[in-house]
Amino acid sequence: MNDSSWGAPPQAGYWGPTDHGPGQGYGRAAAPAGPAYDAHDAQQTRPMPIVPDDVPAHGGDQDRGRRAARPSGPPTRDETFHSGAYPNGAYHPETPSAHPHGAVPQNPEPMPDAPQPAPAPQKKSAGRDLGAAIGVGVGLGVVILASLFIVKAVFVGVIAVAVVVGLWELTNRLQERKGIKAPLVPLALGGAAMVVAGYVRGAQGAWVAMALTALAVLVWRMTQPPEGYLKDVTAGVFAAFYVPFLATFVAMMLDADDGPRRVLTFLILTVVSDTGAYAVGWRFGRHKLAPRISPGKTREGLLGAVLFAMVAGALCMQFLIDGGAWWQGLLLGLAVAASATLGDLGESMIKRDLGIKDMGTLLPGHGGIMDRLDSLLPTAPVVWLLMVLFVGSA
Repeated sequence: MNDSSWGAPPQAGYWGPTDHGPGQGYGRAAAPAGPAYDAHDAQQTRPMPIVPDDVPAHGGDQDRGRRAARPSGPPTRDETFHSGAYPNGAYHPETPSAHPHGAVPQNPEPMPDAPQPAPAPQKKSAGRDLGAAIGVGVGLGVVILASLFIVKAVFVGVIAVAVVVGLWELTNRLQERKGIKAPLVPLALGGAAMVVAGYVRGAQGAWVAMALTALAVLVWRMTQPPEGYLKDVTAGVFAAFYVPFLATFVAMMLDADDGPRRVLTFLILTVVSDTGAYAVGWRFGRHKLAPRISPGKTREGLLGAVLFAMVAGALCMQFLIDGGAWWQGLLLGLAVAASATLGDLGESMIKRDLGIKDMGTLLPGHGGIMDRLDSLLPTAPVVWLLMVLFVGSA
């Protein structure tokens, strides 16, 4: 409370209230009458102590005699302040009565000798909800494995559904953030057809379906005004290649006699690569890999991805793939670590350009479908090609 709430400033030698009523001046000399007494104002001021009439005026020998004559016991409020009972004559910030005007400063400065509390140690955060991420990952793994080893056609349907949802997320983000209206209907229909054609007719069927999907995008966009036509169809052709065409190589892997095990090897290596990069980078990462694209990725994380993927590749090629050898798995793991990292950086570049963190929110702890397909999509043609070179396409 500042001095203005008291009226006129206190006079020198003031020791207590005078016998003037409310609104009168303070001190020994009477001041001109102030405003009428207000109960609300009285509640905002500190009540003054009642001092007996026989107490001499403050100051000089009388004051020293008064302190000397006081009975033994703890010092009074005013004696504590004026006698310097606190170190260096400072008042205690939590004791209102120690302040000369009875008000506590808004930002009291700590006493010189007061110990400062030590900062609480900060725990290193993993950056996402690991419980939700693990739960969703396990659920997706069960669905994929069940469809992969029971009926191949069911797994092809799982790929087609993932492609359509991924296209929906990508086209929505392009429209929301950039105003680009890539036609979803021809993309979704053509993408699903592309996956089926790759499984039934191989690479030739995939390329034909890709060409027809691009043509459908061009024609579909002609039904709308010409403004923005070029950027819309360009984004549509890019989306058709990026999502369904790359996913077609997974369906082409499935067509081999040991197709389910090839697809399983592809999934294991990609997941292990991502897990190794995440675990090693989170624990030991110090040097940024591509800070302008993805600040969270480190060179140590890339090394972890390579080591984990190479070990997993050697085991998978030795025990899962007919005619495979462990040294082939080492090369396969190295290639998967490189392609998965590039795919992750590629989608990070897209999301940074769009100004978003995740492509969607469909998968708790993971983001959207596209946030899980980012490393899988560019890895699929790499694994398919190396499998054909190592053990053939049959």
